[in-house]
Amino acid sequence: MDLPSSLPSFLVAVLLISASPGPAMALILRRAALHGFRAAVPTVVGLEAGLFAWAMLAAAGFAALVAASETAFVVLRAVGAAVLVVLGVKAWLGVLRGLPVAPEGAASPPRAWWRSVAEAVAVSLANPKAAVFMVAFYPQFVPADRPLFATTALFASAQVALETALYLALSAGVARAGGWFRRSTIRRRLDALSGAVLVGLGVRMAASSQ
Repeated sequence: MDLPSSLPSFLVAVLLISASPGPAMALILRRAALHGFRAAVPTVVGLEAGLFAWAMLAAAGFAALVAASETAFVVLRAVGAAVLVVLGVKAWLGVLRGLPVAPEGAASPPRAWWRSVAEAVAVSLANPKAAVFMVAFYPQFVPADRPLFATTALFASAQVALETALYLALSAGVARAGGWFRRSTIRRRLDALSGAVLVGLGVRMAASSQ
C-alpha cells in the first residue's frame, strides 16, 4: 500500500478509535462541561502532545520495548492507573469541598493552564495501551519503502490534527450547555460521576493484562 492510498484509510480508522470512550474523552467532557471551552483547550493540547510523543517513541523503538517487556508494561500500567485514580479522587474532593466553578469564558491563569496540559500529558504518556496501540496499529499503514521515522511523524501529525479538531468540536458542543452543568447540584453530580469513571478506568487499567 502506497502513502496516498494508506493515509485516508488511516484517518478513517483514527476517527473511529478517537470517538470511542476512554480516559481522554472523560477528561475533555468534564473540563468542557464544568469550566467551558477555553478551559478544555489545554487538556486537548496535553493529550495530543502525549499521543505525538508515543508515536515518536514507537518510531524510535521504545514503544515496542514497553509492549514486549512485562516489567516495563506493569510499571507503566501502575503509574497510569495511579494517575487516573488521583484525578478521580480530586473530582470527588471537589464534591466534598464545594469548589466554585469559574464563569464561562473566563481565562485560566497561566499556571492553571500549564497544569491542565501537564495533567493531560501524564494521562496520555502513562497509558501502556498507547504503546501497544502504536506498535500494532501504525505499521499497518506505513509503507515499507518509506522512511520509518519521517512517515510515522507524518501519520502522527495527521492523527493529532484530526483528534484536535474532533475534541475541540466536542468541547464546544458540551460547553454550550455549560450553564446547566455548572448549577451547583448538577456540578456535584457530574463531579461524582466523572470521579467514579476515572477511578473505574484506573482500576480497570491496573487489573488488565497485556
